[in-house]
Amino acid sequence: MGNMPIPSRAALVDHLVRTRIAGDVATPRDNNLSHYRRLANGDRHYWLGLELGDRWTDEQDVLAVMAERCGVVDDPGHRTGQDTIDPELTVDGLERMAARLRKAAAGRERVLFATGHPGALIDVHSRTAAALRSAGCDIVRIPGGLTADEGYVVQFADVAVFERGASLWHTHSPEPMRAILDALETPPDLVVADHGWAGCAGQRGVDAVGYADSNDPALFLAEAEGTLQVTVPLDDHVVDPRFYEPMTAYLLDAAGLS
Repeated sequence: MGNMPIPSRAALVDHLVRTRIAGDVATPRDNNLSHYRRLANGDRHYWLGLELGDRWTDEQDVLAVMAERCGVVDDPGHRTGQDTIDPELTVDGLERMAARLRKAAAGRERVLFATGHPGALIDVHSRTAAALRSAGCDIVRIPGGLTADEGYVVQFADVAVFERGASLWHTHSPEPMRAILDALETPPDLVVADHGWAGCAGQRGVDAVGYADSNDPALFLAEAEGTLQVTVPLDDHVVDPRFYEPMTAYLLDAAGLS
């Protein structure tokens, strides 16, 4: 992290709220509830590569998990306006993720990084990959020539991303991760990702940790069920990617990697 100071927990909570990574986030309440309802109604776009069966067919059950694990307003009567992510839950998630990264470093594991939010989270993932490499981990290099969803699966700054039309795309699809895992001779020991990249890996039985927004409930349900090891709640695309730097510094320090 270069000269980035390591914030205290209290300072990081303040920063998360001030930059709207957590606290009063930009995603409106009606958007959150719409996504919970679509997941509950079986719309697989919102399952993020997971197989949820018929276990989450009640929107209120989804809301209850999101209130517990993400910090959205737990009142089902709150239908419009502001919604929230609890910054304390964000930091709790970072500390759980740090524990898994510490295990990866101790075991010099093979770790794969991927993001469906290259415009926001690629630097978070890239810095984490560099720290694990310095600790002796093998950062998985994906095979060349992979395709999915009418585009290419490529690696940039150690992070797998989806490219189409010479641009890196925001994607929730599990297909790019599926292409990677199908092409690798042996699966990674750990996947650090988000969206369908994380969901697909967890569904395949690979240890997976990830980041998720308040309108992407599937990864929180997966952690509740044990399919994903960690899901960190945050706004996954704030206005300036540099706002995530103190969070990354805290994560790496907590993992003993700074």
